[in-house]
Amino acid sequence: MKNQGPARRRGTWGRRDALRLGGVGLATAGLAACSRVDEGGAGGEGEGSLLERLREQGFVAVGLANEIPFGFVDDAGDPAGQSPAVAQAVFEELGVPEIQASPVNWDGLIPGLNANRFDVLAAGVFITPERCEQVAFSEPTATSPEAFMVAAGNPENIQHFEDFADNPDLKLAVLNGSVEQTYAEYFGVPEEQMELIGNQTAGYELLENGRVDAISMLSVSHHYLLQERGGDFDVSEPFFPVMDGNEEKGWGGLCVRQDETELLEEINRVIAEFTESGRLLELGEEWGFTEDDLPDGTSTAELCEG
Repeated sequence: MKNQGPARRRGTWGRRDALRLGGVGLATAGLAACSRVDEGGAGGEGEGSLLERLREQGFVAVGLANEIPFGFVDDAGDPAGQSPAVAQAVFEELGVPEIQASPVNWDGLIPGLNANRFDVLAAGVFITPERCEQVAFSEPTATSPEAFMVAAGNPENIQHFEDFADNPDLKLAVLNGSVEQTYAEYFGVPEEQMELIGNQTAGYELLENGRVDAISMLSVSHHYLLQERGGDFDVSEPFFPVMDGNEEKGWGGLCVRQDETELLEEINRVIAEFTESGRLLELGEEWGFTEDDLPDGTSTAELCEG
């Protein structure tokens, strides 16, 4: 496998890249097999810490899920988006100059990390108590409210998950294994009204073909995809779901395996420096993230407790 270059800036990505994302997860899911993770590293029998081995080899294997603009692979095969940009900058600070990206379907991210296919996840994975039992998260790097992509004019006036529970004729596309799927289930959306998808583009195509009435994802993801790909669609008003009396403001971060405590400490050290210096905002701005999407002091420990 060739070493990938730095995460691309938004200006290098065009509409033709979006057209190919629907199948790229399956086509490149085995890319990480070319990296050091199959050679005794990443939880294997190799000597030295993971960070030492990454510095020695000069690259880190990153898993992502092709969700624009959190993390995807561009037309040149390079990692792009907010989370890979953060990972690239963090690992450069740690003496690892390059990242290699392997896109998989969303529900394959955490299993792939724990199976040593990746060294880190850079996909904007939200920090939840359930996920904290499976992987170790960095401190938060970004948030975004939820929203729905719908037909232009929003003819069904879709604003919340409850709208699907109240109308059995509506169908919703959600990423399999995502927090949106959890939200939909919590608010009573029946299983038969949910179309589980593996990636963002699959949902776009279902909506384009009239097979669903909306796609549930983060507001920033919808707006960025719509800006780049176009289409006769709108994005509903953003919101944070309220569950059990609490506003669910999801926070994404980088993920490593639970036993990689040294690596996690170093990642968190750099993220704290980036947050303080304004570098974290700079890394997100080119992908549509604003100061309102930056960490607000909520810790990973708090999010893991729920």
